[in-house]
Amino acid sequence: MPDLSRNPHLKTRIFLDERTISPALGKLWVRVEFAKKVGKMKALIFEEHGPISNLKLIDMPQPVPARNEALVRVKAFSLNGFDPMVLARIPTLKTPLPMILGADIAGYIESYAPGVKNGPSVGTRVLVDPVLPDGAGVLGETALGGAREYMCVPAENLIVLPDTVSFEDAAALPIAYGTAHRMLKTRADVKAGDKVLVLGATGGVGICCVQLAKMMGAEVTACTSSASKAEKLKALGADHVINTSEADYLEAVRKLWGKPRVFGESGGADIIVNFIGGDDWIKTLKAARRGGKIVTCGATSGHSPQTDLRYIWSFELNILGSNSYVRDDLISLVDLVASGDVKPVKHVVRPLEELPVSLQEMINRKVFGKCILTV
Repeated sequence: MPDLSRNPHLKTRIFLDERTISPALGKLWVRVEFAKKVGKMKALIFEEHGPISNLKLIDMPQPVPARNEALVRVKAFSLNGFDPMVLARIPTLKTPLPMILGADIAGYIESYAPGVKNGPSVGTRVLVDPVLPDGAGVLGETALGGAREYMCVPAENLIVLPDTVSFEDAAALPIAYGTAHRMLKTRADVKAGDKVLVLGATGGVGICCVQLAKMMGAEVTACTSSASKAEKLKALGADHVINTSEADYLEAVRKLWGKPRVFGESGGADIIVNFIGGDDWIKTLKAARRGGKIVTCGATSGHSPQTDLRYIWSFELNILGSNSYVRDDLISLVDLVASGDVKPVKHVVRPLEELPVSLQEMINRKVFGKCILTV
């Protein structure tokens, strides 16, 4: 049995707080009484950073909700691009150990801590917002994630799910779809008829951007370096697909939409989604029309690229940052799924114990869409 007391989050959930339970008898009494009253659950944890083989499926005590928290019975969760990195270790991220992966979580309310008011009723199906309040971190990153049967979350992080939205579809939404929704809707303000270029279109956020831009009525060009994934992007609805292993996307965009010009009628993309950075950054500046928008939420190929300010001022480009999402983005996405306007792209749905298989596929870049795990 792993030493769960090493993780302050687990310590709080499993052993409670001896100061509020029994100051006189201390932690030993709390452990004994807790073991009597709380059942067991399955969880997939890792005690040390490293390879996928570090993941272990264990039995551990069910958590007990603290003040203002709900106990959620997890039914489905999904993986994100940062999950393999969290397992391997991100030097700048303080990840507690032992740790549980999985940020995007859906399930139903099992119970509440005493005193919680105005929350959805017990049994209600919910989506969990993985960003914890007051800067307390992100589930699956700096706080325990959803790769387990039960978890405690702040009641304010619960979003009610309509019956028409499955747990699997809901679990696909928060990180990738939430980020894409904020980028395109709030920051770039995509309109019908806009010419939208999506770089890295087969990544988690990229696929969502293609879907949402098409839903908004844009003409979408999607970029990928994989021939097989190019076909999937076409099937998803992309109007044009550029295989960057065979063609230069800047030249391809100019053939499609014309060359940007400082004066007169300008060609180029109205909006470019670039969360790649690196060597592609200057090309992005050259692909945007005069007055165009370039929106970014990350830098997978390098956060400190060379740039060329001449293009920014001469073409009056708008460089827009977009940081994650807000709760309203998730509520809007749930409504879009419920109405049938958005159908989350799922690479595969597997049971909890097969999480290592999905994680390896992500590392090998063999996925298209979200990897969903059911619990």
